[in-house]
Amino acid sequence: MLRLVQTENGLVRGLPAADPRVTSFKGIPFAAPPVGVNRWRAPQSCPDWEGTLDAVRFGPISMQWIPGLGDDIYCREWHVDPDIPMSEDCLYLNVWTPAKSTDEKLPVLVWFFGGGLQCGYTAEMEFDGERIARRGIVVVTVNYRVGVLGFLAHPQITAGQPDAPANFGNLDQQFGLRWVQRNIAAFGGDPANVTIAGQSAGGGSVMTQLACKANAGLFSKAVVMSAMIFDPYLRREVGRPEKLADAERRGEDFFSWLGVKTLGEARAVDAVTLQRSYEKYMESHVPFFTVRDDIICSGDPIALYVKGDCVDVTMMAGNTASEFLNTVAADSEEALAAEASRLFGDKAPEFLAFPESRGSVPGQGFAPVSGIGCSVRGVLSQVAASGRKGYRYVFDPDIPGWDNPGTFHSSDLWFFFESLGKCWRPFTGRHYDLARQMCDYFCNFIRSGDPNGQDRNGESLPAWAPWSDQAPCTMVFTGQGAVPDPAPLSPFCQFISDRIVDRIKSIET
Repeated sequence: MLRLVQTENGLVRGLPAADPRVTSFKGIPFAAPPVGVNRWRAPQSCPDWEGTLDAVRFGPISMQWIPGLGDDIYCREWHVDPDIPMSEDCLYLNVWTPAKSTDEKLPVLVWFFGGGLQCGYTAEMEFDGERIARRGIVVVTVNYRVGVLGFLAHPQITAGQPDAPANFGNLDQQFGLRWVQRNIAAFGGDPANVTIAGQSAGGGSVMTQLACKANAGLFSKAVVMSAMIFDPYLRREVGRPEKLADAERRGEDFFSWLGVKTLGEARAVDAVTLQRSYEKYMESHVPFFTVRDDIICSGDPIALYVKGDCVDVTMMAGNTASEFLNTVAADSEEALAAEASRLFGDKAPEFLAFPESRGSVPGQGFAPVSGIGCSVRGVLSQVAASGRKGYRYVFDPDIPGWDNPGTFHSSDLWFFFESLGKCWRPFTGRHYDLARQMCDYFCNFIRSGDPNGQDRNGESLPAWAPWSDQAPCTMVFTGQGAVPDPAPLSPFCQFISDRIVDRIKSIET
């Protein structure tokens, strides 16, 4: 087994995973610490080290809210440890490899965590790469800066470093991808067969990396989980990159709120004070996200992907069945009609003619629909029409637990990583069977760009055809296993999907 590996910066020693046929390397530095003058700067080259680095524990998580202090579902699920090490010095990655030698050229997965670009970390227990590695894949999870340290923009930053004025968290991800190209062969991986994947803001980060043409050659496949988020009713829009000039103005506002005037003064504020101040700031202000800097982000990543103005890859994309339900904000049919006119213009009568438009969710509004599901279908339809290939899934099993959570946002992560054994929920045998099946599909896609093939028992998985309007196929992950659904969209969902595509095409890129 590869327990000792020579990287470009020095030797690293890993440990046997629970399965000793897999070696885990945790906390490998891939860039210089982003502290002092490196705060709000593109990642810099990692210094070499002498001797052997014992890569036996995760590096510190990036500055964010202290995990485990709330009672929300995510604090119950995996943000459980308020004592987890946290530091501005956070640019570390982790590798799980089943390779016995450096010449095996195994496929590689590079994973970006989610968390709204405000929180999250590679040490989350659901991201254990061992089960994927057992299937013959080298797994890399990359930490990156989030929140104010990862996504602040300010005129003084731009003036001092116009080649990298913003999006430091995205630049960290890109730097990690380049590290993989230079180093992964030493772990038995194939730099020519890399898949990037992520969920929620991690999936949005995948889209950002796809839309950056400078990344050509760094990866050939992508998995985007729960990240194509368009609200057809314009109530809850996220993920649209802000113009750099607008973000700079908000950065100036933050400096004023923080009580500093210069970039030097802001860099002198200690990281804990800065983070806690940002948390207070967010109580009355919009957080900082990816902005259009025309360097790593030149426009809306989804719109660029639909237009083919991106790195050309095969994609798997989907969502959970009950996340992000969208409704029209109306408390009467008269208000519904007025909102429909505002939202859909001359197509409002067509919308109102659907019986689904009169459905309602108490306290939320009319016409409930999965905007994220319609977005995925619309995007993959456009991809298929251009001759590119994409696979669509929906995660829809029962999720046990006293809180009756449904298929909440992120619940599929336990399954794709087949890490259910770390979860507190009373999963039974059929859930473990589904997780094994989902991980098999995931790993098949990582190997070849096609999720089809055999499962761990050597039996053929249910056939999963690429998505297209002419021959739709959604793989539905149910409590009884994977079931391909060839049904076309309902007329109502097709209407919503078409409207979302119209909006995507109208976005200025």
